[in-house]
Amino acid sequence: MIRWLLGILGYAFFRFPGAVLGFIIGTIVDNMNAGKSYSKGGSIFGSSNNSVTPADFELNLLSLASMVIKADGSVSQSELDYVRQYFIQAYGKERANATFRTFNEVIKKRGIAIDKIGAMFRQRVRYESRLQVVHFLFSIANADGHVSTPEVNEISRIAGYMGIQMRDFESIKAMFFNNPDSAYKILEIEKDASVAEIKKAYRDMVKKYHPDKLQHMDEVYQKGAEEKFRKVQEAYEQLQKEKGF
Repeated sequence: MIRWLLGILGYAFFRFPGAVLGFIIGTIVDNMNAGKSYSKGGSIFGSSNNSVTPADFELNLLSLASMVIKADGSVSQSELDYVRQYFIQAYGKERANATFRTFNEVIKKRGIAIDKIGAMFRQRVRYESRLQVVHFLFSIANADGHVSTPEVNEISRIAGYMGIQMRDFESIKAMFFNNPDSAYKILEIEKDASVAEIKKAYRDMVKKYHPDKLQHMDEVYQKGAEEKFRKVQEAYEQLQKEKGF
């Protein structure tokens, strides 16, 4: 990535301050390039030749969000506000409003086929991006301060159609519940795991959930990835204290 190249060059000429400045400038350039590739509708789907456009992705994402919002039989204003703010931050107010209009005028009347949306995501969206979608859906459910059982079941159904592995689903789910075994579930290990197994699981999860995995997506998705990454770190630190290593 450009950030690392500029960071190394900066260090070579100006030592540590130059490395920091070069890394910051490189990050900005990387994000600009990522934004350009996303605007062409190719980056998030893993191929620039796909017929799926960002508009398709936004409408399908909003469709999934609507299913989670109404999963428990009541529509929470806090959940609606969360989704609206999320879309505005990700795509800008004008584009977000256009997506909401199209959804209300077309998608809601036509009906939402979760199985078809899930299949499209499974076939054309990168796995790490699909994991972020699951995290986003849990964040919606948690916007009112509580993730209900019907919401969990609906997100589980969506994740299944998207081809999300059960261990990954349980890991993300555990990030929204403060249970005694949450740290183990987040790291995808059993409660009797050895210290060596915990350390290995942590390294594996760092690779899986590192924010750099979502550099091809907009900033709001990267922030979500940072949140997942922070939960992984917190889980590891908790087990370090429990196991004394």
